[in-house]
Amino acid sequence: MNLTEGAEDRAFRAEIRQWLGDHLTGEWAALRGLGGPGREHEAHDERLAWNRHLAEHGWTAVGWPTEHGGRGLSLWQQVIFHEEYARSAAPAGVNHLGEQLLGPTLIAFGTPEQQQRFLPEIVAVRELWAQGYSEPGAGSDLANVQTRARRDESTGEWVIDGQKVWTSLAHLSDWCFVIARTEAGSSRHQGLSFLLVPLDQEGVEIRPIEQLTSGSEFNEVFFTGARTSGDLVVGEPGRGWGVAMGLLGFERGVSTLGQTVGFARELDSVVARAKDNGSIDDPVVRDRLAELKVELAVIRSYALRALALVEGGQDSAAGGGAGSIFKLAWATWHRTLGEVAMDVAGRDGLLARESGSSYDLDDHQRLFLFSRADTIYGGSDEIQKNILAERVLGLPREPRGGSGG
Repeated sequence: MNLTEGAEDRAFRAEIRQWLGDHLTGEWAALRGLGGPGREHEAHDERLAWNRHLAEHGWTAVGWPTEHGGRGLSLWQQVIFHEEYARSAAPAGVNHLGEQLLGPTLIAFGTPEQQQRFLPEIVAVRELWAQGYSEPGAGSDLANVQTRARRDESTGEWVIDGQKVWTSLAHLSDWCFVIARTEAGSSRHQGLSFLLVPLDQEGVEIRPIEQLTSGSEFNEVFFTGARTSGDLVVGEPGRGWGVAMGLLGFERGVSTLGQTVGFARELDSVVARAKDNGSIDDPVVRDRLAELKVELAVIRSYALRALALVEGGQDSAAGGGAGSIFKLAWATWHRTLGEVAMDVAGRDGLLARESGSSYDLDDHQRLFLFSRADTIYGGSDEIQKNILAERVLGLPREPRGGSGG
């Protein structure tokens, strides 16, 4: 990938910057900076309306091929879009899982009928999606999935029983893509299927989990005889592991570069607070803030290099380690930023503001608390290190429990 921004790319950057500047006004201006990890409870309905406004003007699914309703942007133009979107402080999207994960997966693995049924609804933000992967005994060890699905021979439908947990935004979603074991007696990666399941039905119970950051971004989801159509399995039944892993390959795509812009804005706010309360005069604080700034620049440069490797097919040849390195880097950096933010806040960081029967956190308190999860969700640090050790460096596999399977 050519990382030099040419005249066409500069014109595109100016176009999206101008469009966002023109449209993030009036009723939309109040949404600036709302939403995102740890803040998904903020103005959901209003952000949904904004996302549909984006869709009406062709600014959703910008990286999808045009034949599937996207803009067909180049990889670098997608980077530009996500950077400018983050730079404008536009509100966080409400259907990341549908647009950034499921959509590309259906384009890669879905049938024409599945694509025609679901892709237009994702582009238009008319149907929202949740991810049914993790379970109480299958979080980082995803191959230990115990949720089961069987075919009802009388109707042809899949009947699902089991529990998912840490299911982000399930309480606000219409559908869930679910990894379930569909072959009796199978274990580990074998016998799993990738199912598309409607959530608004009698056999589905969603229980939001209240977080320290005051929201309930993720949930427990219980399936008890839940049903979905027999043709809503993506890929071959029993071979869903490859589809599930293909989806995770999209998880660390170009949209993650927008994160670095948001991170820079958070760092700037911590620096501003340090200047306001005088902690900037502490040489240790100054050094830590400077170190964070340099590290963030390095992380962005590495992310661009990783995208170039993926586009050139070199990352797969090297064992696919670029995504794991990037996840380790940004998650650790962001957690450290939260710790430094509390050091800068001093005693004020220990006090929450009262809000009715609950409490309210300032931006830096929420940053500190939620960033503790950064090194866990989306693949924990330990799992990323195992991937790099075993698949990239070729080191011996970590000993497994039980019979050694």
